[in-house]
Amino acid sequence: MRPLEGITVLALEHVIAAPFATRQLADLGARVIKIERTGGGDQARGYDRRARGLSSHFVWTNRGKQSLTLDLKQPAAQAVMQRLVAQADVLVQNLAPGAAARLGMSHAALKGAHPRLIVCDISGYGDDPVHPGPLRDKKAYDLLIQSEAGFLSVTGTPESPVKAGASIADIAAGMYAYSSILAALIQRGRTGLGCRLDVSMLEAMVEWMSFPLYYVLDGAEPPPRAGAAHATIYPYGPFPAGDGRTVMLGLQNEREWATFCDKVLGQPALATDPRFDANPKRVEARAVLRALIVDAFAPLTAAQVIERLEAAAIANARLNTMADVWAHEQLQARGRLGVAASPVGPMPAFRPPALPDDFDPQLGAIPAVGEHTDLILGELGYGPEEITALRAAGTI
Repeated sequence: MRPLEGITVLALEHVIAAPFATRQLADLGARVIKIERTGGGDQARGYDRRARGLSSHFVWTNRGKQSLTLDLKQPAAQAVMQRLVAQADVLVQNLAPGAAARLGMSHAALKGAHPRLIVCDISGYGDDPVHPGPLRDKKAYDLLIQSEAGFLSVTGTPESPVKAGASIADIAAGMYAYSSILAALIQRGRTGLGCRLDVSMLEAMVEWMSFPLYYVLDGAEPPPRAGAAHATIYPYGPFPAGDGRTVMLGLQNEREWATFCDKVLGQPALATDPRFDANPKRVEARAVLRALIVDAFAPLTAAQVIERLEAAAIANARLNTMADVWAHEQLQARGRLGVAASPVGPMPAFRPPALPDDFDPQLGAIPAVGEHTDLILGELGYGPEEITALRAAGTI
């Protein structure tokens, strides 16, 4: 049995943050009913066609869900929503601020008739009616939140800030929504009452800013942008080997530095060189030290460098491509790669990173737009003629 079997999640969602949260609930066995726009569905379906004709964004965040199309502006659709809410345990939405309230889908509007309902509102800057803040209605996309939260100020090169290559602000908000919903379900099990969760992309991303926020406390200088290297520890980052491939290495302390000099570089005297005998000095002299390391690695292939690093117990990694990750030997050995059904056939998918030992590893299917509309409406009591009429009116 899956942990969330018997839990129904109603998802008024689009793009990434909310779909990422509800996909994880679906992975744990919840029934997730995804409400999509009539005519085209979630706009993320149109972002690209790279996943065997489907959108890579949509495939990633929507397996295991059921798709129901509704034109939420129509009164008949709002009647459908009321029936759905009556059967739901959780309502997740990331519509524009205030939109859910206008549809009668706010926690304030629903809690009287549905006291056990958990409502999770995900927005860019927070959607608290008591403390809205001046940016409540500001449009929020992943890159913009990365910038607003200060992430770009510490990421990139000295010449230019760089965004993360994945949608980390969306992911952060989705993770906090996911974990908060699980906590709310536990709390409801004790009290019998639902609650409202207000998840902000900005606040989620700021929480992830970790040491840089404290590094600048009381007006101190910020950590420098150091590309793929660590801003305040050295050597810690990418170094080219003689075969053109890149090795990432990370040294954490003076003991490892001495071992690295001796066993990897073959230059034990560097460990006590006054230019490099403490981490702050190595950070200050990183250009000189980098040249020495690159020269030492030049006669070696990346595999040979890693062999030396492993023998010396120095942390390291390969600079893998996406193709390398699909074929990663560790993920293969641990059985992390599975298959999800989709409208275009079997789709490879990575299994969730943390599951109970006895968990059913089967991955849910990626739905076509409106694939489950008739099924769900039938469960809600709509007959075939009523469903036909709703479709003729453009409601579904």
